[in-house]
Amino acid sequence: MIIKRYGAGIVRTFMILFLLSGMVLLSFAGGSFDMQAILVGGIFAVFIILQYNILRKIFKHVERFSLLIADFLCIISIVILYRLDPDVAMKQFMWILIGNVAMVIVMLVIKRAHDFGKANWVFMILAVGMLALTLVLASTIGGAKNWLKIGGISVQPSEFAKILFLIVTAYFLSSKNRKRDMWPYFVFTIACVGILVLSKDLGAALLFAGTFLIVFYVGTGNVAITLGALGAFAGGAFLSYQMFDHVKTRVEVWQDPWATYNDKGYQIVQGLLAIASGGLIGTGLGLGMPEVIPVGTSDYIFAAISEEFGIIVAIAIIALYLVFIIRGILIAMDARTTFDKLLVFGATVMLSLQSFIIIGGVIKLIPLTGITMPFVSAGGSSMVASMMQLGIIEGVALKNGEHEEAELAEMGGAVQ
Repeated sequence: MIIKRYGAGIVRTFMILFLLSGMVLLSFAGGSFDMQAILVGGIFAVFIILQYNILRKIFKHVERFSLLIADFLCIISIVILYRLDPDVAMKQFMWILIGNVAMVIVMLVIKRAHDFGKANWVFMILAVGMLALTLVLASTIGGAKNWLKIGGISVQPSEFAKILFLIVTAYFLSSKNRKRDMWPYFVFTIACVGILVLSKDLGAALLFAGTFLIVFYVGTGNVAITLGALGAFAGGAFLSYQMFDHVKTRVEVWQDPWATYNDKGYQIVQGLLAIASGGLIGTGLGLGMPEVIPVGTSDYIFAAISEEFGIIVAIAIIALYLVFIIRGILIAMDARTTFDKLLVFGATVMLSLQSFIIIGGVIKLIPLTGITMPFVSAGGSSMVASMMQLGIIEGVALKNGEHEEAELAEMGGAVQ
């Protein structure tokens, strides 16, 4: 416990130093002193310190390292976004605050919830309804219909449908033992993925499908259905390639972006050039040219980070996601109910897949899909949804801690 406490303290100190030094450098980067950068850095540092200590005091069994990893990724987000566009960074700060409120609410709900029972049927209707509404009313951006404007604010309903999808998945896989009882869940999953494909939001469709395959197999061990679902999703991907021109374009650009450098391949090439120019240690904060990367504040933020901080920091960020995965799996293994195990595992899988799908697209490992990098990319819907998934993980961690404490108390009473 002492090692854990001091380890968390060292990590937190390093995070604050990283934030403050980065914002100080940015305050001088423009040729004239930018006081706003100092203020933003100082206020955000105070917020991180208060957030961590308040949560630790209120929730005795909060999972510290998962929280610290998310906070560190948010710090990286603020620093690089301020470098690219101070206004975007200020909005991101606001969404981080809102996301923290959402995280605490989810923690409290999960801490007291069992499996939500019949409410899961309502969740299914809400999730499909939100996605269908997007298909009908959303405007097309980047080839996909995934954004709704509500009162002047752009919202991505698929981000919040992910939370409902995780809860419904955990419920059916933990409470329905017979195959025939699972059909509503299969129909629900097909509806979610199908609507996303029709909306041409193939990144989100891949995320839903991938999460289903992994969590379903882990939850049931049913190889036949898992392989059947994998084949169905693969067939759907092939049909999407045949039906949608922008999918063909992305695959062709992925295969040879240099052939269309001045047009469709410009984004991928600029991203690769940015990563290459950064080298191992980066050009230095404020000394690169990440602003020339299209959509550098969201889809391609990993390339912007790699250019100015270097491949070493980029690998460190991937390592943070890996540690996050390990912590999530450990929490799932400690959970006392199957629902809690699958809920935490599902949230961990979804965040992990999202991270590596977008990073894989940026480094040209796979065709690029338009999804965000959790806790880092600019975007209110993405930030709030990521924080809510962290809230799921932390909520079950609170349950685990309380159960362990009760068991130790019982053992102590028995010894006496």
